[in-house]
Amino acid sequence: MPSVSQILSDTVERALGAPALLRAADPKFGDYQANGIMTVAKARNENPRALAEKIIQQLDVTGICEPPTIAGPGFINFKLKPVFVAAQITGASRDERHGVPVVAKPKTIVIDFSSPNVAKPMHVGHIRSTILGDTLARIGKFLGHRVITDNHIGDWGTQFGMLIIGWKQYRNDAALAADPIGELERLYKFINDKPELRDAAKAELVKLQQGDAENLAIWQKIIELSKQEFEKIYRRLGVSFDHTFGESFYNPMLPAVVADLRHCGLATESDGAFCIFFPGQDSPLIVQKADGAFLYGTTDLATLKYRITEWQPDEIVYVTDARQQLHFKQVFAAAAKWFPAVPDLRHVFSGSILGEDGKPLKTRSGQNVKLGELLDEAEERALAVVAEKNPELPEDVRRQIARAVGIGAVKYADLSQNRTTDYIFSWDKMLAMNGNTAPYLQYAYVRVQSIFRKAGDTTGAAPVTLEHPTELDLAKHILRFSDTLEAVLADDKPNWLTGYLYELAGKFSVFYANCPVIQSVEPTRSSRLVLCRLTADIMKRGLNLLGIDVIEQM
Repeated sequence: MPSVSQILSDTVERALGAPALLRAADPKFGDYQANGIMTVAKARNENPRALAEKIIQQLDVTGICEPPTIAGPGFINFKLKPVFVAAQITGASRDERHGVPVVAKPKTIVIDFSSPNVAKPMHVGHIRSTILGDTLARIGKFLGHRVITDNHIGDWGTQFGMLIIGWKQYRNDAALAADPIGELERLYKFINDKPELRDAAKAELVKLQQGDAENLAIWQKIIELSKQEFEKIYRRLGVSFDHTFGESFYNPMLPAVVADLRHCGLATESDGAFCIFFPGQDSPLIVQKADGAFLYGTTDLATLKYRITEWQPDEIVYVTDARQQLHFKQVFAAAAKWFPAVPDLRHVFSGSILGEDGKPLKTRSGQNVKLGELLDEAEERALAVVAEKNPELPEDVRRQIARAVGIGAVKYADLSQNRTTDYIFSWDKMLAMNGNTAPYLQYAYVRVQSIFRKAGDTTGAAPVTLEHPTELDLAKHILRFSDTLEAVLADDKPNWLTGYLYELAGKFSVFYANCPVIQSVEPTRSSRLVLCRLTADIMKRGLNLLGIDVIEQM
C-alpha cells in the first residue's frame, strides 16, 4: 500500500509540477506542507501566494485532508482527515509490512563497512562502522533495494613480514589456541620492538609477495584465525556480510590499474612515484611509490573497478570514521575522471567515541578498548540489572534477556547519535530504563505485549476508529514510519529512526493513559487493540532494523 506522504505527494505533484511535500514542522499548521511554491512562482514570474491559491483550486484532496490552507508567502498546509487516517491504519494493520511500500524503482547498493585489520583485535572504534553499515543494509533491503554488503578487511601489507618471522620463531602454541588474536598481536609487537629483526622481517615479506609456499600457508592461517575471531564478534552483534574481499583479493589487479591510470594521463610521475593530482589540493593521491609499492588508494580504485564491473551498482557507500574524508574525496574524484560513468559514491563517516574525560575512549592503561570485552561488560551490567529486578527468573532466561538488553543498549547509544559527531560513552545513560535508550524501548515493547496477554484472543483485524485526540496523534505517527525509513536511507542517519521509535513510545504512553483499551466496549476495544498491535509490530520492526532484539519479558 502507498504511504500517506506518497498519496499526497502524487496529488501535489500533479498540480504543482514538482514534488515538494514535507512533514509540517509545527502540528498546529497541519500534518504536511508543500513548500515548493516560491521556486515555481519565481520560474513562472508569478506571485507565490496567488500561485498557491491557484494550485489549491486544482487540488482534489477531499477524501484525504481538510481544505488546504496557505501560510506566509505561499506555503500550503494539509491536515489529514481522521477518517482517512483510520482507513490507512486499518490497511497497515492488515499488511505484514505495516504500510511501508516497496520502492517502485529498486537500486543496487553496495555497502562497504566494518573492515578490521587481520591479526589485530576489533576495538571499540570498529563498532560505529559495523552497526551503522549493518543498519543501512537492513533498511535498504526492507525497502526493496538489492543490497550487497562487503567487509573489506586489511589482510595485506608490511606487517605480515613481522608476523611471519614471529610465527616461525617465537610462536606460543598454547597462547595461540587460547587467544589467537592476542597471540598474533603479541608477536607483532614483539618483532616490531626489535630493530635487529627488521631486515629479516622484510625478507620474509618479499618471500610472501613472491609466492613462497611456506609463507603463503602461514599468511593464510593468520587470516583464517583472524576471520574466526571476527566472526565471533559479528555473531554477537547479529551482523553478516555477503562478501569478505580483503585487500589481498585485489593485489593481482594493481599493476594493471596503475598502467591504465598512466595510459589515461591521470597518474603522472613525481620524484619516481606515480600520483594523481587535484586542482587546489597540495596532497596528491599516490598510487605507486618510487620503490614500486602500491598504496591504499590503488587498492580502493581496483576495488571500485571490480564492484562496478561485477555488480553494476547504482550506489556504493563506504562507512568509515571521519579521518578518512580526504582519502575518499580523492578516490571519488579520481574515479570520476577514470571511468566514463560512475555510480553514486558516498562516504558515510562518523565521529569518535569519547570517554567521560572527553578524550577518545581508552582503557585505564591507555590501550584501545577491545570490542569483545566491551560487549562482555555490557552483558554483565545488564545481567546485574535483570537479576536485581527479576531474581525469580531462571539463570538462562536472565542471561538471554541480558544479552538482548546489553548489546542492544550499546548499539542504540551509538545509532541514536548524529553519526557525524563525537559522543561520550556512558554505561549509566545507555542502560537507563528511561529516556531515549534501548532498554526503555525494549521495556515499552514488553508493556504493549502485556496488553495482549490480558486481552486474550486479539488476532482479528478490526476496522479502526479514532475517537480521542491521542488516538489520532498516535495513528498519524504510526503512518510516518515509511517516511522515516526513507529519510534514514537518504541521509544515512539511523538517528532519524531511533528518534521516531522514542517518539512512538511516548505517544503510545499518552494514548494508553487517556484511552482505556481492555476495559472499553466494542467496537472501541477492538479498534484500540489494533492500534496497540501495530505499535508493538512497528517497535519490533524498527528495533530489528537497528539490529536490536526485542524480548517478551524484562
